[in-house]
Amino acid sequence: MKVTIVYDNEVYRKGLKGDWGFSCLIEADDSPRILFDTGADGAILLSNMEKLDLDPGSIDEVFISHAHRDHTGGLQDLLRVNESAQIYVPPSFVGPAGREVITVRKPTKIHENIFSTGELKNIEQSMAVRTDKGVVLIVGCSHPGMGSILDAASQFGRVYAVVGGFHGFREFHLFKELEVICPTHCTRYKSELQRLYSERVIEGGAGKVMQV
Repeated sequence: MKVTIVYDNEVYRKGLKGDWGFSCLIEADDSPRILFDTGADGAILLSNMEKLDLDPGSIDEVFISHAHRDHTGGLQDLLRVNESAQIYVPPSFVGPAGREVITVRKPTKIHENIFSTGELKNIEQSMAVRTDKGVVLIVGCSHPGMGSILDAASQFGRVYAVVGGFHGFREFHLFKELEVICPTHCTRYKSELQRLYSERVIEGGAGKVMQV
């Protein structure tokens, strides 16, 4: 599967704009193109997509991890140029007016090999994508705690990669079995992760493209 970071605090590819927030495009075999979160600012989101040669109209689905503006702020601008995308939200987020949404309350199969953990601790859902190597876990800010998220995702298979924001996560031993770690927006202890797992930590940033 392919993960393209569209929106992040830091910039990986020159010419893109960094900003406090997160969004990434998920492209898995034989599955719809899913935009995970939409960053804080629609203008930045759409500008970065244009520079990455990503057509916002080609997004099939939008997956919102949680209601915080740094993950939802670009949604309305995206929907102005995309009238057909299906939207998945946790119960704690009120979807955009005039658009049908699917509210995900519990662990749910969204597509073949693509799952939601369901909303954990009444605040956030994460996405699990099952691949031949194991489960790739995509997280927003990990407010429910990485331990809870990993436990929820493990029902879909062995988690081998995690991408996204880890918030104040310090239980570093929970990552000892992971093969790929990509900390992005809202990760407080990036340097510690790099020191502990230098061979497995991948740099994030807007414009980063990963085959995982």
